Amino acid sequence: MATVHAGMSMSLDGFVADRHGGTDRLFDPAASTGSDWMTDLIRETGAVVLGRRSYAMAEDPDWYAGHYEFQVPIFVVTHTPPAELPAQNENLTFTFVTDGIASAIRQARVAAGERAVKVIGASVVRQAVRARLADELHVLLVPVLLGTGLPLFGDPDLDGGTLRRIGLREVGPLTELRFQVLNPL
Repeated sequence: MATVHAGMSMSLDGFVADRHGGTDRLFDPAASTGSDWMTDLIRETGAVVLGRRSYAMAEDPDWYAGHYEFQVPIFVVTHTPPAELPAQNENLTFTFVTDGIASAIRQARVAAGERAVKVIGASVVRQAVRARLADELHVLLVPVLLGTGLPLFGDPDLDGGTLRRIGLREVGPLTELRFQVLNPL
């Protein structure tokens, strides 16, 4: 069955978006297009779980079909699905899940088969860890300091989790850290 990998790019001081909600300083085009790291990430991913905010970062939701690096089933955790479904293709489909993170991950695991489920977005990453649904945490450290913004792990309910480092990889100027979740909350 699919393992669940939760995480995303983060500044060295722990933020996934700046004070204005921007993520431009956390994006490295060299790492995210055509690198061996990205090729490996795409190959291991069978489904994606996104939070509503992460999904909405694409100004045009139809952009995902044919452009998003993960052309796999996508499950969006939301309270309110859009009135109109975005464009889909033979590989990338959208399911808007309104009954919580556990349901989204359960559906994504089925869709992913033997490949991994990627959970992306600060809120859904924290929800997955709190609910003991994440098998691994993957953090791509970007060598910038944002000073303030949206923290990835700024949640007192995450106190007590124990991790074991299972991977470390340099991706150009970035550093990917992978951890197995041993003692989730």
